[in-house]
Amino acid sequence: MLNTLWPWLLDEPTISANLEARARRSPDELGLADEHGNSLTWAQFDASVDRVVAGLAAQGIGQGSRVCWQLPMRISTVLVMFALRRLGALQAPIIPIGRKREVSAAVRAVNAEFLLVPGTWNGFDYVELAGDLDLGDLAAPTIMEIGSTAPDADPDPGLRAPQDPDEVAWVYFTSGSTGLPKGARHTDGTLLTTGRAFAGTGHIGENGDDVVAMAFPIAHVGGIEFLIAAICSGTPMVISEAFVPQAAVELYSRMGVTLTGGAPPFYQAFAALAEAAAPAPLLPSLRTFKGGGAPCPPELYYKVRDAMGVTVAHDYGMTEVPMVAVADPRDEPEVLAKTDGHPIEGNTVRLVDADGQEVTPGEVGEVQISGSGVCRGYTDPVETEKAFTDDGWFRTGDLGRIHPGGQIELVGRLKDVIIRKGENISPQEIEELLIAHPAIAEVAVIGVPDADRGEMVCAVVTPAPDVDPPDLAAIVDFLSRAQVMKQKLPERLELVESLPRTGLAKIARNELRTRYGTPIG
Repeated sequence: MLNTLWPWLLDEPTISANLEARARRSPDELGLADEHGNSLTWAQFDASVDRVVAGLAAQGIGQGSRVCWQLPMRISTVLVMFALRRLGALQAPIIPIGRKREVSAAVRAVNAEFLLVPGTWNGFDYVELAGDLDLGDLAAPTIMEIGSTAPDADPDPGLRAPQDPDEVAWVYFTSGSTGLPKGARHTDGTLLTTGRAFAGTGHIGENGDDVVAMAFPIAHVGGIEFLIAAICSGTPMVISEAFVPQAAVELYSRMGVTLTGGAPPFYQAFAALAEAAAPAPLLPSLRTFKGGGAPCPPELYYKVRDAMGVTVAHDYGMTEVPMVAVADPRDEPEVLAKTDGHPIEGNTVRLVDADGQEVTPGEVGEVQISGSGVCRGYTDPVETEKAFTDDGWFRTGDLGRIHPGGQIELVGRLKDVIIRKGENISPQEIEELLIAHPAIAEVAVIGVPDADRGEMVCAVVTPAPDVDPPDLAAIVDFLSRAQVMKQKLPERLELVESLPRTGLAKIARNELRTRYGTPIG
């Protein structure tokens, strides 16, 4: 089948059906490749999934099984993902950086019967972690090790379960920046709506010469989105177990990668390498960065363009709605630099004020979403009730505005707004200005309690290498010259070696608030 909106994309109703269709349409073309020289054609990919279906079934996994997995980015992990779906199991991925608190919460959320781990990987013993979880009265799951090869056996077509696009078959966990992670319940339908939009509006595979690379954990919801985009467009995908910038450059150069992404820190890492390598081009084949997870300042868009000749087409998504908006890399540079993509086909976006009334075009409001790309609530019904309006719209907690061309621009988070003497201050506004300071590599702006002001503005800064770190006076002067009103100027500066992060490169603001929550003086 072909999508009439994006005619080069497959449009089957389930994830498994799209892989099967791709194997029929492009059997001998490259599907997956990794840094170790392993590769699978699309036909080999599809056939290997059937072998892993049999291998997992021999271990007791079948239709209705509840499976958590905490595995690195490997071809074996991709095969396990698709085999679990073909078996009709419920799968709940956990990012590899998760430890006892997060993994215990994930296993409890789905009452997992199986927990798949990589043994010892990257110097950490995941089997030991899996055996020491806090599960309360729940039975401990069966622990299975999945290495660089997945368990397999002779295929048995009778092991395939019916594939219902509306069945909740996937649980993806939020990053847990405030409290424990929440499990967002997804179907093939929600993931295909968003994954195809990612490929379609992003023009992935349209010209037939793309090679994509994923530079973030496959257990993140973006992992299945990248895979869906690759399968539906017939675009080969390059994967590596962990993102190491210089190693990624060598791999991507060898494989002719044209598109990669993740989040702004990935863009920054590549741009820094490009500046160091100048005038030699760093990645001549690379055309586009795509990603999300955190705001992308306009300054970073232009930095990447100037250093690499690469277009940053930054998207807007979250665990609950993997693609809210997708940037079209063919949009004008000034649009791409300032906005976060076009709301996707299949979803509807509205912006509302504090009273729940829709704002007029161009005004700032909370982003709310309904449609076929929205998760089916959380594993915790209480969290579901809090997250959705009475008329069924998902509350993102993000503040945004719609531009004349229909693109959405994020301007901050409801919970991140700093209230200083009754004045609302957007941290993102200050951060996007400060990132242009030559002595600043990264910055997060937070509000900290203050007896006189309610909150004061605190800038947490990672200094740029090989320059003197800025002091508070220098930062205030820099912002003042940018015509920032006095009430928004930082009154406190903290210098750190690196900013704490959670999930897909998101800054752990809650950790920063806890760390610096006691005012100085």
